[in-house]
Amino acid sequence: MKWAGGKTQLLDLFEARLPKPIKETKAIPRYLEPFVGGGAMFFFLKNHYRIDQSYLFDINADLIICYKVLQNNHLELIHTLEKINTEFWQRAETERKAFYYQIRELYNRQQKSFNYQVYSGAWVERAGFLVFLNKTCYNGLFRLNRQGEFNVPYGRYKKPKIYDPDTIKKANLALRNTQIYSGDFSESEKFVTPNSFVYLDPPYRPLNRTSSFTNYSKDGFSDLDQKRLAAYFQRLDQKGAYLMLSNSDPKNENPHDHFFETIYKGYRIERVPAKRHINCKARKRGVINELIIRNYS
Repeated sequence: MKWAGGKTQLLDLFEARLPKPIKETKAIPRYLEPFVGGGAMFFFLKNHYRIDQSYLFDINADLIICYKVLQNNHLELIHTLEKINTEFWQRAETERKAFYYQIRELYNRQQKSFNYQVYSGAWVERAGFLVFLNKTCYNGLFRLNRQGEFNVPYGRYKKPKIYDPDTIKKANLALRNTQIYSGDFSESEKFVTPNSFVYLDPPYRPLNRTSSFTNYSKDGFSDLDQKRLAAYFQRLDQKGAYLMLSNSDPKNENPHDHFFETIYKGYRIERVPAKRHINCKARKRGVINELIIRNYS
């Protein structure tokens, strides 16, 4: 999945900062990700380390549907995406945009009566819609309005690759023996044990007032939520877990903004360079600092 704030570009920096016991043994007894998003960190670790137990969470219910379908019905998902892909490409170029909006309307209409509690065949279709929209919408954004409707416009791609069967099959293998939950990050706390490794990638704090347009849930993620997360971080620290958290660096815009230094006082805060890809103005894309916060050296 394309995902705003995806961490693929930072994986080498994250790996260099893994806890020493994990690097020495190439094994993680228990791994938790309370904001799984596009899952770049999880899939990377699964590919390079032995993970005995893994728990993935996200408040985005549709994203969790996609993960559960990948886990339980990946072949049916491939078949669904093959049908959508064929319909998309058999249309003239001028008609593909209309097809995108047709699927988006179906996706939003379906949401009003969709059963998010009971797994069924309908989940496969919904996951297929989400993957298609993700691959063909503007910049691969996932953004909801206050009514919980997906409202990202059609993207400008010459040849979007809507799906890759081999990637889906590999994702299915990685997700086996993984517990997947839809819910607030705080619901993961009961699964955290001493020596668990927890990677936290919350919705980033906006660098300025005009950059807070990427709501992954209809309620957004406010400064109060960031403070609630910092309190959660402290509780997990007291449990003896290894914690790594990433976020935006407000000092990119305001050198006097000490928000994260205040709420994560006493923890290790590092600034690392990262490329910002999503901005409607090309001149505002480029290298900025991001934060990596840990409770271990």
